[in-house]
This record gives sequence, structure tokens and C-alpha cells, in this order.
Amino acid sequence: MLVRDAMSTIVLTIGPAHTLRQAARLMSARRVGAAVVLDPDTSGLGILTERDVLKALGAGCDPDRETAHRHTTSDVVFAAPEWTLEEAATAMSRGEFRHLIVLDGQETVGVVSVRDVIRCWVAHGVPRRDGAALTA
Repeated sequence: MLVRDAMSTIVLTIGPAHTLRQAARLMSARRVGAAVVLDPDTSGLGILTERDVLKALGAGCDPDRETAHRHTTSDVVFAAPEWTLEEAATAMSRGEFRHLIVLDGQETVGVVSVRDVIRCWVAHGVPRRDGAALTA
């Protein structure tokens, strides 16, 4: 199974000047756990996750004044649509994160999360190491 089979094509893109509250509201409304942060000044992509927002709030940051830019991960690991789900899961496990931005060339085409990978594996009865199948 490939990343393209599991990824969400609903990609929330925000700017670095969005406040944490704005980002959280948009993520909640779209029912996504991460936003792609596009910085037009650098043409760079980053990611802001629900965990990043939670850490900032836990540290006492004001969600109405604090911007996404200060909490965006810019050292992002990207996936390609043709990666296997095993490759994506391995990258997430090694990097200790739960989301990958999916690029097709230079174009953002999706986001894949740990939840997406698990959902896809369970729905398709992916074999376990003991030979049995994962099923819902």
C-alpha cells in the first residue's frame, strides 16, 4: 500500500503570521491535526501540529499574540505519494512525529498521519508478523 492510498488530500495551509488561536480554529474546523505553513518570503514549507499548539499553551504563550511562525517545524521530512506506508511509518517513528507533508515534485498534494496509516492498514487487512491479518 502506498502513501497516496492513505493520505488526506485536504491540506490546510496557513501563513506564518496566523496566531495560534487562528491556526487552532482552522485545524478544528477542518478536523485536521496539522497545518502546512507556507512562508511567502522564503518559499519554504513548515508544519504546525496540534502538539505544537499544545506545547505553546502549556508554556504560557498567549494564543492571540503568538504566531505560527514561532512554533512551526521547518526541518520537515517530506513523503512522496509513491512511498510505501511502511516507509512513511518508519520515517514518522524515527523522527518521533505523527504527520508527513506529501509532495509530488514541488507541489503539496496531501498530508499523511499515523492515524491515516493505521486506518488504511486495518481497512485492507494488512498481514501482521505472525501471518494473521489486521482487521476492524
